[in-house]
Parts: sequence; C-alpha cells; structure tokens
Amino acid sequence: MDAIINSGYFFIYTDWTLIETQFDPERLHHKETVFTIGNGYLGTRGSFEEGYTRALPATLVHGVYNDVPVVYTELANCPDWLPLTVIVNGDRFRLDQGEILSYERQLDLRWGILSRRVRWRSPSGKTLDLNFERFASLADEHVLCLRCQLTPVDFDGSIKIQASINGYPENQGFNHWELLDQGEIAQGTWLQVRTRNSRIELGMASGLSLAGVEAALEFTGIPGYPTLETTFSAIAGQTVTLEKMVTVFTSRDVQAPAQAARDKLDQLPSYSVLLDAHKQAWEAVWQKSDIEIEGDITAQLAVRYNLFQLLVSAPRHDDRVSIPAKTIAGFGYRGHVFWDTEIFILPFFIYTQPEIARNLLTYRYHTLPGARRKASHYGYKGAMFAWESADTGDEVTPRWALPHDPYGEDVRIWCRDREIHISADITYAVWYYWLATCDNEWLRDYGAEIILATAIFWMSRVEWDNKEERYEIRNVIGADEYHEYVSNNAFTNRIVQWHLEKALSVYEWLQQTYPDQAAALAQKLQITSKQRSRWQDIVNNLWIPYDQSTGLIEQFEGFFNLEDINLADYEPRHRSMQAILGIDGGNKRQVLKQPDVLMLLYLMRQSQEFPYNEETLKKNWDYYAPRTDITYGSSLGPAIHAILASDLDKTSEAYQYFMQAALVDLEDTRGNAADGIHGASAGGVWQAVVFGFGGFQLTETGPVAHPHLPPGWTRLKFKIHWRGDWHEFDLHPSSPASRAQIGGAIFDLDGVLTDTAEFHYRAWQKLADEEGLPFNRQANEALRGVSRRESLMQIIGNKVFSEQQIQEMMERKNRYYVESIQNITSADLLPGALALLDELRQAGIKIAIGSASKNAQTVVEKLGIADRVDAIADGYSVQRPKPEPDLFLFAANQLGLEPSHCVVVEDAAAGIEAALAAGMWTVGLGPPERVGAAHVVLPSLEGVTWADLCAKLDDLPRKNSELIPNHSRN
Repeated sequence: MDAIINSGYFFIYTDWTLIETQFDPERLHHKETVFTIGNGYLGTRGSFEEGYTRALPATLVHGVYNDVPVVYTELANCPDWLPLTVIVNGDRFRLDQGEILSYERQLDLRWGILSRRVRWRSPSGKTLDLNFERFASLADEHVLCLRCQLTPVDFDGSIKIQASINGYPENQGFNHWELLDQGEIAQGTWLQVRTRNSRIELGMASGLSLAGVEAALEFTGIPGYPTLETTFSAIAGQTVTLEKMVTVFTSRDVQAPAQAARDKLDQLPSYSVLLDAHKQAWEAVWQKSDIEIEGDITAQLAVRYNLFQLLVSAPRHDDRVSIPAKTIAGFGYRGHVFWDTEIFILPFFIYTQPEIARNLLTYRYHTLPGARRKASHYGYKGAMFAWESADTGDEVTPRWALPHDPYGEDVRIWCRDREIHISADITYAVWYYWLATCDNEWLRDYGAEIILATAIFWMSRVEWDNKEERYEIRNVIGADEYHEYVSNNAFTNRIVQWHLEKALSVYEWLQQTYPDQAAALAQKLQITSKQRSRWQDIVNNLWIPYDQSTGLIEQFEGFFNLEDINLADYEPRHRSMQAILGIDGGNKRQVLKQPDVLMLLYLMRQSQEFPYNEETLKKNWDYYAPRTDITYGSSLGPAIHAILASDLDKTSEAYQYFMQAALVDLEDTRGNAADGIHGASAGGVWQAVVFGFGGFQLTETGPVAHPHLPPGWTRLKFKIHWRGDWHEFDLHPSSPASRAQIGGAIFDLDGVLTDTAEFHYRAWQKLADEEGLPFNRQANEALRGVSRRESLMQIIGNKVFSEQQIQEMMERKNRYYVESIQNITSADLLPGALALLDELRQAGIKIAIGSASKNAQTVVEKLGIADRVDAIADGYSVQRPKPEPDLFLFAANQLGLEPSHCVVVEDAAAGIEAALAAGMWTVGLGPPERVGAAHVVLPSLEGVTWADLCAKLDDLPRKNSELIPNHSRN
C-alpha cells in the first residue's frame, strides 16, 4: 500500500494519488485547476458534473483560438461535455443543497482518472451514494468518458437523470460560439457550433447507457443544450450505473467535425474497453517519464503531479500548437505561449519524449510568418518572435492592462515591444533538441531556418557605439520584468551572442551536410558571406557587462547604481515587491522579479560556456539571490534557484526552493492557481530534480550524474533519452554524516522512552465510548506519531461534527490523558532508556525530546529525567506536526547543532519521515513495516548502547558520488 501524508490543505498525498477529503467552497476555483485532466488534445478543469454556483468549468482544445477585445485572441472555452443532473424525488443533487455526509475526490496520476465519492442527504431526507469517474482518453484523443454509480441508501424512489452538452460556455463572461445545428442519434445527441470570428467549427456527440435498471431515454432539444433524459425507480441498496461517452472534433482536424463526432461515437466500444486502452497508454507514457523518489512522499506526489499536468497538455499529434503558460487548465494568459515552453518545459520532453519536443518546436517554425511580420512592423529584418504567441505567431501581448481601480489609469505593457530575448530562447531550445536527438532532418527542414531567420533579426537590432567601440542592445526588458527600460541587459546580450555563435555553426554544418538545402535557404533568407562576417563581428564585440576582477556580472548597464534593498525589511508580506513599491519604485531599486544573471548562468552551465564557472556562480549567487523576490516575484524563479543552489552544495536551501516550485499549484502558494497550472514551474520541477538533485550532465562519453540528494531522499530514479539510447539512473545519497560528527540525540517520548501510548489509547477510548464512535487497539495503532487533531479526525471518520464540537472533544481527550499521567514515575521508563541516556551524557552527546505532545514537559519531569535533557521540542514549539521536519529542526536548533549532526530515535513512520526530511540520522524502534525507512531498525532500546548504535551507523553502505547509468538501444 502507498504511504500516505496529509498536506494540511485538505489533501492526502500518496505515491500516485491526490485525495481531497473535504469540500471547501472557498477554494472552488483553485481545486478546479488542481483536478484538471486531459490528453494532449484538450484539457477539462475539475468542475463538478452537477454544477456549482460560481463555478468556472472549462474544456480547452489546443489551437481553438478566437478574437476577443483588448487581449487580441484567446483559447475559446469549448462546449462543456460534463453536465449530468441527478434529481431524487424532485430534489436536485448539488453540493450547495441538502447535506454532505461524506466526500472524497481523488486524482489518480498513474492512470489519469478523476473520481469522486459523495454520500448526500437530500433536503427531503433521502440519502444517496454517488461515485463519479471521468477520463480523457490518452489512447484516442477524441474520446471522453464519464461514469456515475448511484446507490440509494435509505429509500426507494424516483431518480431522474439528465445528460447534456452545454453549448453556451463562457470565457469569464465572453461567449465565443454560435450554434449551427444539433440533433438526436441512437442513444445519443450531437452539437455543432462555430467560433464567431476565427470560424473554427466544433462537433461533439454524446451517448448515455444505463446498467442495473431498465429505463427509456428521451431527447430534449433545447437550442444549444441537447440533452438525454431518463427516469427510473430506484431501490435501496441497489446500484445503477450511468456511462456517458463523448466524442469531439474540430475543423482543425477534419472537414466535417460534427459528422466525425457522430461516426466516432457510433463505433465506440464499451466503457471498460476504453478504460483499459487509456490505462495502457498511460502505462507506456510513465515508463518513459516517471521519476521515483524514496523517502519523501510529498515530493514524490508533487513531482508526479507536475509531470502529469505537462503530459496532459502536450500535443502528441499536432505540430501547429504549443503548451500555453497556464497549460490548458485555465483562462490565465488567455492560452498564449511564452518562452516558458522552450526554456522551462521543453527539456522534460527532449529527454523523455522527443517526438513531443519536436512538435512543440515545429510550432515555432509554423509561426515564422508572424515573427517576420512583427520584425517588419518594428523596422527590423528577419524574424522577431512574439513575446506572447497564439495560432499565427503574431504578437498578442495586450498593449494595455486594465487597472483594478475603476478611476485608475490603464497600465502600458511593454513586454511586447522590449522583451525580445525570446527569439534567442527558441534557438537555445532548437540547439539542445538537436544535440539530444541528432534529428538532422528536422534541423535541415525546420530548425535551421528558425535559427538563421532570427539571427538576421539580431543583426538589425544591435547598435554600434562609436565611442566605446562595441555593439550594444539598448532599450530592452530582460527576464527580470521589474526593470522595464534598460540597456545592455547581461542576459539578453549574452544569449544573443550565443545565438549568433550557433547560427554560424549551423550554417556551416548545413553547407557541409546538405549543400543544396543550404543554398536554397541562403537564397530564401538572402544570407551572404558579408552578413555572416557581420554576425562574427557582433559575436566578437557585443558587450557583456562582466567585471573580471570581482567576478560580478552587472544585470544591466547602471544596475549597481540603483538604490539597494533589504527584502527582510518588508517581511512578513503576502504581495510581490512590485505591488508594494509600485512600478516606478521597482525600477529604481536593486530588487528582482527574476534574476537575469542567475538565469544566464543556468543556461550556460549545461555547456560550461562563458560566463559559467563555479567561482562566478558563487559570487553572483551571493549578490543576486538575496535581492530576488523569489516568493512573490516570478514563479519561474524557484526551480532555477534550486538547481543553482544544488550546484553550490546548498542542498537544504535547494530543497526549499524546489518545494516552493513543486507545490505552487497544489497548495496555491501564490494565490493564483485558479487561473491555471504554472506550466513553467512544472517544467522547472523536472529540471530541479534531474539537473539539480540528480546532477545530470552531458559528457563526451555520454550522460553522467553527480547526485546531491536532499535530506531524507533515500533513492532517486529517472530515465534520460540521449541520441537513441535510454539511460536509467538509480541514485542514492551518501550517508548524511559520519558518527564522529553526531553531537545530539533527539528522542520521541511515546513508545521510545516511556509507553504513554497506553494512556493516550485509554483517553481516546473513553472519548470514543462517550461519543458512540467505533474504536479499538488496532485502530489506535494508526495514530502513532499523528497529531491530536488528525487522530480525532481519523476516529470520527465520516461522522460530521462542528468545529466547536471538534475543539471540545480534543480538549476533553487531553484532560483525560493529563489526569492519567499524573501517576507516572521513573518506573514507567521503558527498558534500556535510562541506561542509554546516561551513556549519552557521559559521551558528551546533547539530548533533546522531540514529541508532538503538549504535555511533554510534564511527562519528562515525572519520569525523573529532566536533568538529563538539554532541550524539549513539543506541540507548542512548531505549527506543523510530523511528518513535517519542523519539530526536529527546532530541537536541533535548541541544541545548537546542524541537523546532519543529530540522530533521532522514533517509533512512528511519520516521525522517521520527519527526521529524514530534516536530514538527520534515524533509529526506528518497532517492526520494519512501520519504521523500515530508518537508517537503523531495532525492536526496542533494551540492551542498546551508544557504541552499538555507532557501529550500526558506521556499517551503513556509502554510495558513489558519481553514477554512470545503464543504457539500452531503443
């Protein structure tokens, strides 16, 4: 069984599943994003089948753009295939009506299935169990499936079902569609609509089948809302299964999408057959793309979740579309494509599924005409890629942003004009795709033109400074958008220089390998030897603001003259520094939305090209990292910070940045997850694991890894596809420290030094008996290491109590426990505990208690060991309980020791997980199935000596710091 961890955000994490245990209307839109499913053709947000007040349901199909005021164009919210209405004796099932008796929603990442279980009592007192399941078929991208199982609990009665297609979807109040036609087919309905401006047609067909009851279907032809309806008599305890199958096509796929949808629906096999094919497709995808992490369930689930959202957004059969910045999970950025795809997302696909990477890059080839139009508009030559791109490649960045204040001025958005580094970013992605795949034909037919056409643009964009005798690039915005009008931005200048270097190399390669194509392309682009000489001259003389004497790279000309800032002075805060300082205030200070210089060093680390080296990285990290608004600035920053911190052996710091990126959507840390998935951050998570913690690097002999795993990670496995071969990495950490460095021992109380677990059990049992809740000793075992509140919630189960009742029960249980421990004495110390404590004191090892109990101080005093304990970390010390590492980190801090210099003795799985996450040695007491993740596992402390523990710790195997993977031919 998968390990389980409660995230504290009404989620439970396992290795492969994300589980929501309570419905929170205040987080409705956030959860709609989180529970998005898709198949690379479309994405459907996690809205409820039955609907909900203020919901934002959306199904977004790649490439279906339509014109809209202000923001030019956007992905059109397509007809909603989900609507399924259940009416029980006249009461419509909705979560905002009646009473929710139990609720659980689960996203199974392994199989791409979203399910929900609800026990609902209608306003008239009828109790109904509803089990929903849906998936967007990965085996056939035009097929969508939904199943609902209904079981009356305490009534016989009439249930009415309405299965519909909603042809009136909106993009936050704007409807893109006009109705063309709709109709009825055998056991189904169909809808034909068309976008109002781009004239893209969409056809959708829906069929409904029932099992467990006989009932006739009727068609209701409300314009734009074709519906199948049935009514049947339900019997208590008997389950009725509804299966709704939907097919969808657009005129981007076929000439007659409505007919194609009807034909596809008519040919569909059963739900179970479709589900099996879907699972097989996901199995094949995860075989290539999965990352396995042992020792950290939160990281494991978070990594897989981010990869899942990239996989469901990636076009498998269409090279005319790309992955938008918010993927296809929401309305943020209107479905526009940024540099996020090439720099942050693409590496995941290059090294695991290069055929998808090829599609994403070919999209940029198809949008070259739009890039040429933009260059011409600004008076330049060649191709200047749009900062925000859609279907044609023309610039669709809004020129103005509307103010939040109704009396405020519109805000000019300068990125469309000045953030020009994207043309080099795309070339960077093309180059590394080619290096990784040796796809010479694609470079010949597509990639070379991208690189060379944009090189021509740079030649017309740079300026010669006669006074300084150098080329410059003036009036730009770098990756750091807090500074909107700068010159000689280090990131932009160096990436342009790099771009022109590669353009010269590619042209030479093309001449030698495909001379006919080289001649044709030179004629098409009017590339002459004089132009190529100019490119080389720019490479030689383009100014990079780098001070060799200090090793510092100035972010842009004059940056060091700006007013300095100490971000700590503004804490605590919940807004970006630009929101606090204003646009002008940010422009005048050394505060960064995203660190250009560190981003540049990251891009150059792969090839170890100028200006990357370890010394330059360290000096610039020390300067720029403290000035970066890493929490509320750009979501693109934390993953890159994690990689560079790993390079600098700041592993614990790297892990913090990594988790900031990994949980940005799951825990909505920036408060904007409702807008869609942070696609760049998701891609950055893969890079942080593989490039950062895995230390993946390319050498002349092939890929190697120099791992520096975070504290608590006991294993990291991933695959890399490199030039036709699969390379599998199976990495393990070195031991966290030698025994000679251990200076502190942290003991849990319950089950380690004394058996207060028995007193806890008796208190819980008394409470459970009073409340009529089922509870016994076996159930009590699951409460080891679990907080008081979480223990109570497990005991309560599906029974509903108010928050006031929950607080009262926790206080009552604690009162029973405190009363029972008043008679504890030193005689209640477990065998071996006192002897080990005395031996540790003699050896000069500091001792701390790390217990979630708020009565730890009392217990320690009554056991008579207070004089042997240097520090106590208890339930009052930290907010987040085990398995979070906070409690043990607090204890180590109280002892004045580094976490890696401490050993934790625990009897609970949650405690072991917390200690490993803190980067500490661990000794587990109890059965291996409970504490087997610990470095050393013992039945108890009886007969254990410090020398014994040291010997066992010293015997732990140490792994090589550099691992070269096995590989096999495709």
